[in-house]
Amino acid sequence: MNAIEVKNVCKRYGKVAALDDVSFTVGKGEVFGLIGPDGAGKTTMFRILCTLLLPDKGTATVDGCDVVKQMRAIRQRVGYMPGRFSLYQDLTVRENLEFFATLFGTTVDEGYDSIKAIYGQIERFSDRKAGALSGGMKQKLALSCALVHSPSVLFLDEPTTGVDPVSRKEFWEMLSSLKERGITIVASTPYLDEVRCCERVAFLDQGKVRGIGTPDNILTQFADIFNPPPIAKNDVPEQRSQDDNVIEVQHLVKAFGSFHAVDDISFSVKRGEIFGFLGANGAGKTTAMHMLTGLNQPTSGTGTVVGFDIRTQYEQIKKHIGYMSQKFSLYEDLTVAENIRLFAGIYGMRSEDIKAKTGELLRRLKFEKHRDDLVKSLPLGWKQKLAFSVSIFHEPGVVFLDEPTGGVDPATRRQFWELIYDAAARGITVFVTTHYMDEAEYCDRISIMVDGKIRALGTPDELKRRFNQPDMDHVFTYLARQATRSSD
Repeated sequence: MNAIEVKNVCKRYGKVAALDDVSFTVGKGEVFGLIGPDGAGKTTMFRILCTLLLPDKGTATVDGCDVVKQMRAIRQRVGYMPGRFSLYQDLTVRENLEFFATLFGTTVDEGYDSIKAIYGQIERFSDRKAGALSGGMKQKLALSCALVHSPSVLFLDEPTTGVDPVSRKEFWEMLSSLKERGITIVASTPYLDEVRCCERVAFLDQGKVRGIGTPDNILTQFADIFNPPPIAKNDVPEQRSQDDNVIEVQHLVKAFGSFHAVDDISFSVKRGEIFGFLGANGAGKTTAMHMLTGLNQPTSGTGTVVGFDIRTQYEQIKKHIGYMSQKFSLYEDLTVAENIRLFAGIYGMRSEDIKAKTGELLRRLKFEKHRDDLVKSLPLGWKQKLAFSVSIFHEPGVVFLDEPTGGVDPATRRQFWELIYDAAARGITVFVTTHYMDEAEYCDRISIMVDGKIRALGTPDELKRRFNQPDMDHVFTYLARQATRSSD
């Protein structure tokens, strides 16, 4: 018996075919993956199956109900965690849960048995606003909101993007318990370890189904997309004098009342080095980055970035660094060229220099035909490559990258890291946070924060030897599981 049947579904947005004659089935109680590169049509498929979009052609049923003719029935049967929005950040944990329960005509008390195993882990924070939760806790709340009405089918559109490896593992353990209750699960994910947690997957590319099968078969058949060859790693920069340090930090502390988000950290980063700054959600790395980029000042300790004091010269720091955040880095309603011109102006570049370098950048990115396209029309991978290029347009001494490749497919991530290597070769220091442990292997050196402290610092090979682990994923998990403070 099938929980989902999709037959010859088509959906267009103007000239773009988001879905082109898509067909597949999902069995009751199956964990099924929808995978593919950015812009493949995955989110459009989710929205059709959740009755948020109408197909142009074809038919689809969920739990035996037609997505066009029986919308109300389907909405009572499905739970949905969209990739970009599922919680109200200014509502508390309890208020979010009550809101979603009301939408489905039930109450938290009535649905409590269906969520207690997951919601029970965060219930003590019921009065905290959702925006103040860590990534792992937001996952648990969003999943509880999607399950409060006891759905039979659960749709998850990249639910773990931006979440650390340990929290991702815990999330998929929760999904295993839902499968045991007979809930059908359809998930999309850019993480290969999560793809392998599915029983079957459908590979979507440019709106078409290229293959359906077991994860191993599909990942092998389309290895050029999902398992591109690793980048040849640069040699670790030669030993340089302290004069080559772009970042120097000594005994840095940031306290919020009695809580030390950053608790006495010291390290240095050299010119042209790719420095990985890792840690689980709540470990303190974002707070540390805010101090280094001039957005916040330390409680105690000292530090310099590109020669400027982080305590007293933070405005100068902002002018001499580049910064790229996963959450915000480009203006969606401006064109490609307008974004370049805006940020170059903010960084103080002269108009004639901006004009000359814009053409060069567009050629290097192969964006010449898209200079007048609105950024919101670009695929995610394109946006991120553009955002990185804009962040180093003024040739800063150091660029800070805060989870720059979140939610991007492996092939696009590889292209992004080629840009990082090129920047480092030009002498730009790259300070990067990431939750992809294969990317950690590309860094010259890595620090791993646990409970506000740096617990490990060295090259990837040094850390693997020191902790007797086969790869950086195991090193990270080994250290992160030793955390004593919760990631809230």
